[in-house]
Amino acid sequence: MRALLAVTALGYFALGSCATPAARPAAGYVNPVIDADFPDPAVVKASDAYYAYATQTQRGGKWINIQVARSADLVHWQYSGDALPTKPRWAAATQDFWAPHVVRDGRRYLMYFSAKPDSSDERHGLCLGVATAGSPLGPFVDMGHPLRCGAGFVNIDPMAFDDAATGKHLLYWGSGFEPITVQELGPDRMSFAPGSSPKPLVWPSPNKSRFPVLVEGSWVIRHGGYYYLFFSGDNCCGPKADYAVMVARSRNATGPFETLEQATGKPHSIILQRNARWLAPGHNSIATDSAGTDWIVYHAVDVQRPRETPTDELNTRRVMLIDPIRWANGWPAIDGPSTTPQVAPAP
Repeated sequence: MRALLAVTALGYFALGSCATPAARPAAGYVNPVIDADFPDPAVVKASDAYYAYATQTQRGGKWINIQVARSADLVHWQYSGDALPTKPRWAAATQDFWAPHVVRDGRRYLMYFSAKPDSSDERHGLCLGVATAGSPLGPFVDMGHPLRCGAGFVNIDPMAFDDAATGKHLLYWGSGFEPITVQELGPDRMSFAPGSSPKPLVWPSPNKSRFPVLVEGSWVIRHGGYYYLFFSGDNCCGPKADYAVMVARSRNATGPFETLEQATGKPHSIILQRNARWLAPGHNSIATDSAGTDWIVYHAVDVQRPRETPTDELNTRRVMLIDPIRWANGWPAIDGPSTTPQVAPAP
């Protein structure tokens, strides 16, 4: 895949290293807000800007391990290169880095990410990694060893969450036809708390002919007395791409979680799914603007341009979209993926 510069009347994505985020006022926007391959976007709001991190890609013939972009308003994004320019020594020979999530801890930033170790492949085990930096732009430096490895692609898609109610640092992850899991992190946030163990939260369907047979891409927020666990499934990309976003909720950050389907009797827990323009929306994060509105940030495949180059596999060019979340009857709702001009987030 090659570098892409996208400019529209309502948003732009400028390639290159930038010292400051785009600051032009955003009266409105049209999806996508990043019209370039930017999968599994995780948006974090720092004191100066929003930062978005994404799975590896190629730009100008060069691999970018972990992508990072910066914005003042969630609409106009400036590309800032590679947040993890040096590969971990335990994954130095591979090129599989994806689904990053970054949190701030005092003066340092921690990045949790997924990677394929040199000693393995997707059939024999993937790992969760941790890297640190002094700036949200990086460069992030791996701690020297994986946080956790295991069979298949179970140990992927990490999301770190600080539970204000208990003071605990938690890590959510999971995929590989297994449940989404949570485990407490230790005070250093770079290891699991002594005596803790993984706790399953949300399972895929036991019926292999019923959606979803795979769940992944967890993201947790607290809203109105509940913890909401957003997650995605099944196929993110490729010829059989059918990704969609689902949700569950709980009174506690570590569960038990009740899915939308279980709570309401609906036939599924989907709150965001494909339409005529956008295929396989999913792997979301959540950002909150200055007016307190929650925004879902996610990737999707543009059916008008489903691949970066003619030789790429179908439905592998995943661009970044945003849409506001409505809260109704204790559950999030999304009128999307939007295809027309929308009111932009509050600056």
